[in-house]
Amino acid sequence: MDFNIKNLWGVEIGGHTFWITQTILNTWILMGLLIVFAIVVRVKMSKFEEIPNTRFQNIMEALIELFDNFVRNTAGEKLMFLGNWFFMVFSFILISNLSGILGFRPPTADWATTFAFALATFILIQAMGIKYRGLNYIKSFFEPFPVFFPLNLIGELARPISLSFRLFGNVLAGMILMSLLYNLAPVYVRFVIPAALHAYFDLFSGALQTYIFCVLGLTFIGAAAAAEEA
Repeated sequence: MDFNIKNLWGVEIGGHTFWITQTILNTWILMGLLIVFAIVVRVKMSKFEEIPNTRFQNIMEALIELFDNFVRNTAGEKLMFLGNWFFMVFSFILISNLSGILGFRPPTADWATTFAFALATFILIQAMGIKYRGLNYIKSFFEPFPVFFPLNLIGELARPISLSFRLFGNVLAGMILMSLLYNLAPVYVRFVIPAALHAYFDLFSGALQTYIFCVLGLTFIGAAAAAEEA
């Protein structure tokens, strides 16, 4: 059993070799699926009616309203413009986590992928904190006393690391356990147990970890952008 990320082929650019890995290829495939889906939705949206008259329109409007309420309740009304970004993050992480059912190695089982999303969230936390609180946000790193600045800074820098490892660790653990089962269990067991485990590790846990990543990201951003209490 090989749990390492495979290099598939190299691309020579300026005398340097850049490897296309299994994670990159699977990411491209999933991105392609999401783009195709978005195009289909966009084409169908041009025929949408003010009063929904198709099941597809009802489903799309319900999903959008559900996610809008999720962003509003988690981060607040003034950060609703971040809904588009987090909808993309939610969609990609969810389809990535679920891709294990089809035998893919989930891109989220690569720490580089989860850290990239966590780093983008970290940048948004700082940007929204400075945008809405200005110098007061910078001053919060020195509270309650300046001597606490190193601890506050370490705590802030730990956020993208903890976010990325939480998602990465859960997805990778599920992938490893399923691989061990398929390779070590007797043949007759492979046709009985995997269905239930796939339902947990790929469906339930995959959806749960997607939700946790987004709700924590929105909560951190909302807290950074919150007005100072009187």
